[in-house]
Amino acid sequence: MSGSVDWRDVTYAQTFEQEVRGLERRRESDPGCRVEDLEGLLRHLYVMDGADWTGRGEVQDIIMAATIAAYEQVIAAWKAAINPAWS
Repeated sequence: MSGSVDWRDVTYAQTFEQEVRGLERRRESDPGCRVEDLEGLLRHLYVMDGADWTGRGEVQDIIMAATIAAYEQVIAAWKAAINPAWS
């Protein structure tokens, strides 16, 4: 049974780390990238997550959850760096 849980955890962790790295790279390399841009993309991800009326399947649900969590974390860290009172 633990083997069936492992792949889910691995998929989530890999996706989360990949998204965080990609967002941080984008922030560093794109001077036009603003926190508001990432917030807009996050809103879109929320809509996509809620629009799952046909069923994505377990793997895609895990990937979506990890992607959303990565965006939330990067946005929160960015806002905290801008204004420490927000953290």
